[in-house]
Amino acid sequence: MNRETACEVYSRLLEHYPIVGERRHFIEFANPYEALIQTILSAQTTDRAVNAIHDDLFSRYPTPEALARAEPDEVEPIIHSIGFHHAKARYIVGTARKLVADFGGEVPRTMEELQTLPGVGRKTANIVLSHAFDINVGIAVDTHVRRVSKRIGFTNSTNPDIIERDLVALFPQKVWRDINYLLIRHGRAVCTAQNPKHDVCVVADLCRYYRVLQDQTELSEK
Repeated sequence: MNRETACEVYSRLLEHYPIVGERRHFIEFANPYEALIQTILSAQTTDRAVNAIHDDLFSRYPTPEALARAEPDEVEPIIHSIGFHHAKARYIVGTARKLVADFGGEVPRTMEELQTLPGVGRKTANIVLSHAFDINVGIAVDTHVRRVSKRIGFTNSTNPDIIERDLVALFPQKVWRDINYLLIRHGRAVCTAQNPKHDVCVVADLCRYYRVLQDQTELSEK
């Protein structure tokens, strides 16, 4: 897909899913520390589940220093409901300890430094940089971004690194945070994994996946 068509997709999605104020995130957080921990916890679970344990977790561990003093087995009961709680408890306690030991208790603001933290890969780092610091060095590729990007035709790959490369080549940097948010919104509401709602999709006429389905339907009717 060329940049002109990609930007038309972006414009239509933006009109359909208006962005109110500065909110382009789905997890609850009050500061970069909370954003980091919540994003680590959000892997392979829903934002609703992570948001449900927010108050309990951060009332007990309001700072990196407090969480660094905890043991993973003390944290596990609080996050048990989100799944993979054994590994995630180790990740967030380990991250808190590294924040205290290596970064003075502050969340780092670079991709390279963030990825030294336990449980933090490129996707998580992209999310934290964008949401907590308004720093856009890339586009986070989650399951919705991956699915919608490939269906529409932004990419031919299912590899998150390649998808991110293709997306940043199509869109100007100033909208990277927006396109991430819009693709997630569209993936949740319309372009779902099963039974996408083509009849209400505002970009169906620009979508490669929809065109292929239409061609297949026409062939079957001949």
